[in-house]
Amino acid sequence: MAYRRTPAVQERLDALRTRLIDSAIGLVARHGYGGCSISAVAADAGVGTGTVYRHFANKGELFAEVFRIVCSREVNAAVTAGEAARAEDGRCVAAVSAAVGTFAQRALRAPTLAYALLVEPVDPQVDTERLLFRESFRDALAVAIAGAIETGEIPAQDATVTAACIVGAIGEALVLPLARGAVDPTILPLLHAFTLRSLGSPT
Repeated sequence: MAYRRTPAVQERLDALRTRLIDSAIGLVARHGYGGCSISAVAADAGVGTGTVYRHFANKGELFAEVFRIVCSREVNAAVTAGEAARAEDGRCVAAVSAAVGTFAQRALRAPTLAYALLVEPVDPQVDTERLLFRESFRDALAVAIAGAIETGEIPAQDATVTAACIVGAIGEALVLPLARGAVDPTILPLLHAFTLRSLGSPT
């Protein structure tokens, strides 16, 4: 007869998995992807290395999950800020600008983590999540851009292509400040201006 885990056992396993992921997220935020290892995650979580391998086959699998969670959180934060801006301002263009600004602000507040998410060399499994993250952020911006086109706020254009260009510009604008761990106060207004110009918005 096959062994079946009781709900209590499964709950403990799920809690341990969450603890491992939280430890990994904290380590990436402090040391970047290159500064993390399975043994470091185990030590931070207070377990043996073998315990980590019972939940994740390798470093790539663990940190792919980390990137999936963190990237989803960042996109959600940007989208939420965009929706709030649109509700207050009444324009879809405001949603795009707020989403871009929020993403950049959050990145500059956590430069080591943001550098890992955006550009640091990573394992192929993790890089797949990075591409999905960029697509997710692009698609979220494209929805707001399409709305701005429909309401006549900006000229007709390919919303997905414009969104992709904006996402690419964000990464390029942030890469050096993030690598240096220094906040450049000129970046946010420049990204705001670039976003509006990319959209063809008059304001």
